[in-house]
Amino acid sequence: METTKPARVVRIGGLTLTFLVDETDGAGEMIVFEFAVEPRARVPAPHYHQAVDEAVYGLSGTLTTTIDGTSRELRQGDVAFIPRGAIHHHENRHEEPARALVVLTPGSIGRRYFEEMAEAIAGPGKPDPARIAGIMERHGLIPA
Repeated sequence: METTKPARVVRIGGLTLTFLVDETDGAGEMIVFEFAVEPRARVPAPHYHQAVDEAVYGLSGTLTTTIDGTSRELRQGDVAFIPRGAIHHHENRHEEPARALVVLTPGSIGRRYFEEMAEAIAGPGKPDPARIAGIMERHGLIPA
C-alpha cells in the first residue's frame, strides 16, 4: 500500500511552492509543484533555463506569464509551455491569489534551489544580487 508523503513546502515572501515530485523522489526525470502567488507578490526576475523545459497549468486565479516579451494570462485550465532558453517570469497582477501546477523537465531545478533562494532573500535589508545570481547559475537559471 502506498502512503502519502508529508507536503514539502517552500515559502518565499508571497510565493508558496508545494512540491509533489522533487529531486528526492528518484532519477530526476521531473519536478512537479503547486505554485501559489499572492496578489502583487514579489516574483523571481526574468530568467531562462539552460537545460530545462517548463510547463505551467492554471489551477485558480490569474497568473500572468511572460515568455520572450509576450505576456499571457493563465486562468484555470490554461497551459503555457516554456522551452529551455526562453526568457520568462510569472506574476500575479490581480486581486485574488493565483495557483498553478508547474512541471520542470528534466528535474535538475529542484526544491533545493528554492530553499536556497528563500534563505538568501530572508532577513533584514535587500538581498545580495551577486548571491542570488550565484544560486541561480549554480542551478542552471540565467538572469536575463
